[in-house]
Amino acid sequence: MNRTPVIAIFDIGKTNKKLFLFNEDYHIVYEKSARFNEVTDEDGFACENLEALRSSLFESLREVFKLEQYDIRAINFSTYGASFVYIGENGEPLTPLYNYLKPFPEKLQEDFYAQYGDKNEFSRQTASPALGSLNSGLQLYRLKHEQPEVFSKVKYALHLPQYMSYLLTQKAVSDITSIGCHTALWDFDHQQYHAWVEAQGIFEKLAPTNVADCTTQVSYEGHTLAVGCGLHDSSAALIPYLANFHEPFMLLSTGTWCISLNPFNHNPLTAEELEADCLCYLDYRGNPVKASRLFSGYEHEVQTKRLAEYFNTGPARYKSIAFDSAIIPALKKNPLLVKDGDLLPFAEVDLTAFNNDTEAYHHLIYDLVRKQVISSNLVLKGTAVRRIFVDGGFSKNLVFMNMLAAAFEDLEIFAASMPQATSLGAAIALHKHWNHKSLPTNLIELKYYLSNPAYSPTKI
Repeated sequence: MNRTPVIAIFDIGKTNKKLFLFNEDYHIVYEKSARFNEVTDEDGFACENLEALRSSLFESLREVFKLEQYDIRAINFSTYGASFVYIGENGEPLTPLYNYLKPFPEKLQEDFYAQYGDKNEFSRQTASPALGSLNSGLQLYRLKHEQPEVFSKVKYALHLPQYMSYLLTQKAVSDITSIGCHTALWDFDHQQYHAWVEAQGIFEKLAPTNVADCTTQVSYEGHTLAVGCGLHDSSAALIPYLANFHEPFMLLSTGTWCISLNPFNHNPLTAEELEADCLCYLDYRGNPVKASRLFSGYEHEVQTKRLAEYFNTGPARYKSIAFDSAIIPALKKNPLLVKDGDLLPFAEVDLTAFNNDTEAYHHLIYDLVRKQVISSNLVLKGTAVRRIFVDGGFSKNLVFMNMLAAAFEDLEIFAASMPQATSLGAAIALHKHWNHKSLPTNLIELKYYLSNPAYSPTKI
């Protein structure tokens, strides 16, 4: 029996935990998902169930190794970021996996910035807006000052992707995609850990840094496997695009947050950009990726619920509204909707001004695209980007995509789709370690949207 060579990818989100097997053409040939009930930390705050996660890893591997049709050659991990697992000398966790949403003590944060300079300048240097527990380096600072006896026992602080890898390899490493993602640990000016990391005794708790395509050979269930060190999910999702496209591009990743990722913008982060919610990531090759964020997905959800309630429809209706290029010019003639020559922000509009919910929805998307242009331009300026790829929920929204194409009339706008981009990226990162075929060039399905400035949110 000829067994299919595959790579196993564990994709661990806050809610869903998934296992995928990809064949050498990067098609998913097996998938499994699970959910775990959260536990609480010593303060009663909800957090990840580490023991359930560990047990599920080994249980899932035992299951897939029984599938005789597959030859598992490699394993990698992609997980959410901003979460440390503190392990002791015996490799066991010393604390719960503290939730990055847990409120950070205000006094402790004030003390930190008082020691290490102006908050805005520090945030610029580390490309890390002051986000409390979302700055995972500050979680380590908190542990040292609130639980010094536990801190003293920490052998290594591992971000969650690297902890999952450690469970199989027993090798502690740090990964640049996790270290470089709003952790407040990395000095982007000097491309090294920030001075505070050593001053606070944090550096010695961090494992040696490995490149993202490194592997460790592991014997498991009688098989020799190449096990990756794991990736931060935002960086993993960018990998298929970097692998397939070499001309400068920007990726607009849409969901609850709409994140503009420009891997071709290497300009240092400015204070103004930071104030406008820009930050920098490090990609899997260690290069900076400038990013800007907008809470558009959440706003879309809130406003479509408002529309559904007023027009007595279901929110699902707004996933499939057809684009009508005549609506926005017509709305611009309605004095109830216009101020200073442009449409009012949608949240300020009385819905009685619309004839129907299709008109109202076009106004909502117009407003979101108008904000998106401002956000994306923060990372586009000064670069040679000629293409924008849009993935996630808004890539399937005809109203959004047509308006975005109109707004960026000098750029090529594509809706991009691929199955499980984050997991796919984690698989591609290890391509040379398991896959004897060339990397496919058709991993990403693209749909081009022609620009028509007649209904551009930046022109009308």
